[in-house]
Amino acid sequence: MSDQLRYTFRRITHCNMCGTPVEENRVLGRRLNRPHGRHPRRVIGIATTVVRCRSCGLVYTDPQPVPFDIQDHYGVPPESYWKEDYFQMPEGYFGGEVRRARALLGDRPGLRALDVGAGIGKAMIALELGGFETHGFEPSKPFHERAITRMGIRPERLKQAMIEEVEYEPASFDFVTFGVVLEHVYDPSAAIVKAMGWLRKGGVMHIEVPSSRWLINRFANLYYRLRGTDLVANTSPMHEPYHLYEFDLESFRRHAARHGYSIAFHEQYVCKTFLPSVFDAILKPVMRLTGTGMQLCVWLRKE
Repeated sequence: MSDQLRYTFRRITHCNMCGTPVEENRVLGRRLNRPHGRHPRRVIGIATTVVRCRSCGLVYTDPQPVPFDIQDHYGVPPESYWKEDYFQMPEGYFGGEVRRARALLGDRPGLRALDVGAGIGKAMIALELGGFETHGFEPSKPFHERAITRMGIRPERLKQAMIEEVEYEPASFDFVTFGVVLEHVYDPSAAIVKAMGWLRKGGVMHIEVPSSRWLINRFANLYYRLRGTDLVANTSPMHEPYHLYEFDLESFRRHAARHGYSIAFHEQYVCKTFLPSVFDAILKPVMRLTGTGMQLCVWLRKE
């Protein structure tokens, strides 16, 4: 699909999370509009540059490709991503996040939650079961439609919109969740600040994003260097899953200092290695020990 997309490109002037000028940051390499695979020297495509912020560790593309229509990226039926069982609600789905949110919020009456990038609505269902009055919005038209018709989400609770255009009353939610969303947004700093405005004082925000410290990307980048290319595995702005950013905990620390919130809790998920299983026994413990897992999860509190 990505080969058929049309893009404009916009230049970046500074790190989105800490404000460091792009000229002070480090070029990691280039990312093509298709996976590089095991034989990167044979792959032909359109490239953009991948940069790491020297101050906060944020990894991002510069210039950033912007599709003519966002539905070219996300207007794909969910059935093309997952098998039929994805539309089932497994027992305990999103349960750990619901319990963590309630523990951080304490004893508050009338809890209200907002799911940013709600997908087909599974986290919304889990939050409702956890005692929250839950709302959400989803930019993908097919995902929004399936959430209502297949998952039973109430239409008045789920908007079809992007975060740049959607509006809610200020200080109207206790909990906001960005589950694997922020890496797709062109201005993550503005998205966090906007969503903070929807939180009540003392409210919490859950964010799960790709880690810029992921050990497997380092191995992949070394492999590409040994193959005589300047390609890197970080981000994927012009092919699925369309990641524009990878985050470090320091990215959120610097952003919190600039915008007046705090980090209430954080953890790192090891997840898959995408290597032969023989390597898992060695690399997964190393990633746990060194904090170089695939996903970073942070919980932010509005002061």
